[in-house]
Amino acid sequence: MLEYHLTTHSYSETEDFGNKFSTLIQPGDVILLNGDLGVGKTTFTRGLARGLGIKKNVKSPTFTLIREYQDGKLPLYHMDAYRLENNPDEDLGFDEYFHGNGVTVVEWPQFIKDEVPEDHISVNIKRAGEDDRDITIKLHGDKYSSRDFGGIV
Repeated sequence: MLEYHLTTHSYSETEDFGNKFSTLIQPGDVILLNGDLGVGKTTFTRGLARGLGIKKNVKSPTFTLIREYQDGKLPLYHMDAYRLENNPDEDLGFDEYFHGNGVTVVEWPQFIKDEVPEDHISVNIKRAGEDDRDITIKLHGDKYSSRDFGGIV
């Protein structure tokens, strides 16, 4: 498993990192976002979407569970599994997203851990100060063994 670390110092730096991250994304990638409430998971996703050329405003899918953005270089499927904490067996067709031609981003993936493919990217965001965020990227599975994310970190 490859692992990368960086620290951002503002909301805009976290979003800019998501934008840079998008340059290494390929169809079928699954990105798991871990971190406390309000730490910047949606901010990272907004930057990723911008880098993919998506013009729509990216909002947290907390109440809808899944938001789809089709107007970029790749489709973006933004999921928030938080509300599935008490109902993890609900069938929402995750396989279609995880093995499709777009990029799937999952906030609160621990609530659907049995659905997550073995090959995935985890992005862990932790508060390191009022505006500072420590970000750790881990590449899981053979699919990512030859990809180098070091150029953006």
